[in-house]
Amino acid sequence: MSLLTLETTALALLTPGKGILAMDESMPTIGKRLHEAGVENTPGNRRAWRELLLTTPTLSEFISGAILYDETLNQSAHDGTPFPMLMNDCGIIPGIKVDAGAQQFAGHTNEKITEGLDHLRDRLEEYRSLGARFAKWRAVITIGPGLPSRACIEANAHALARYAALCQEAALVPIVEPEVLFDGDHSIERCYAVSRETLHTVFEQLHRMGIALSGMILKASMVLSGQGCAQQAPLEQVARETLRCLRNTVPAAVPGVAFLSGGQSDAAASQHLNAINVLARGMHAPWRLTFSYARALQHAPLQLWRGSAQNVERAQQLLLHRARLNAAASTGRYTPHMEQELAA
Repeated sequence: MSLLTLETTALALLTPGKGILAMDESMPTIGKRLHEAGVENTPGNRRAWRELLLTTPTLSEFISGAILYDETLNQSAHDGTPFPMLMNDCGIIPGIKVDAGAQQFAGHTNEKITEGLDHLRDRLEEYRSLGARFAKWRAVITIGPGLPSRACIEANAHALARYAALCQEAALVPIVEPEVLFDGDHSIERCYAVSRETLHTVFEQLHRMGIALSGMILKASMVLSGQGCAQQAPLEQVARETLRCLRNTVPAAVPGVAFLSGGQSDAAASQHLNAINVLARGMHAPWRLTFSYARALQHAPLQLWRGSAQNVERAQQLLLHRARLNAAASTGRYTPHMEQELAA
């Protein structure tokens, strides 16, 4: 492992004014999203959609890297250019989702454990040879009556740490993603408590596994009220509680945190990220705070595209618009009126 290589890649992904495009949807997830847009879930349509994303002109002004799915890493654009080569040519760092998805956690109703550690070392070597420079593993933590269990948090944290160790061995920057789900009617106070316990456990496991913290990125949930909660926390409280959680759990050696959108609307994801960065600037937070969004970047362009070649350019303009807004939010420069700039 070259720590310098890991640190260089991590810092490039965290370039100020840029974020990470998550386009690593599994087959069931991309199928559902294509269906919602009236597009048949075929290999050709999946390739066409992902080519639309990656060939958006000037996208690299706002996007530093993109997380791919196994299928996408092995695909090529219509002119035969492999997607990783295409990305490198336009200044976007290729990454890869390497977990095998969240499955039922044995003996624990309504909780999940992420699988995929078997043969991961060999897969990472292959992904590296195909051009990947970073990887991602997602664990999911559910908030509910009596949930999460301590066993679920510990099992997922341990798996994240083992994954991170294998990544750094393969000279790939690990993005460590313990997602505290937005689902439920829990309060922001409950979300804070679960998020703090989860992150504390994750970093304890990363320490035990000997992870070089300067060569990784945390992909974290914001501290939010559950989407079913009658009392939704305002922007300022979300920013305050999110930063309080990070300050109590995340070592300063970690170079950055890329927030996930977690089911928020496009505008809410931008507004919350902006509020967090405005507050972080005043607090002199030690980490770069940016975004790694999937649906909050892709949903509107996908609904516009709907599989039609005639809509490609307009869909790309909409993707670029959302990327620009989130890039502004990552530096605390987003304003609500920017939402209307594309239409103008």
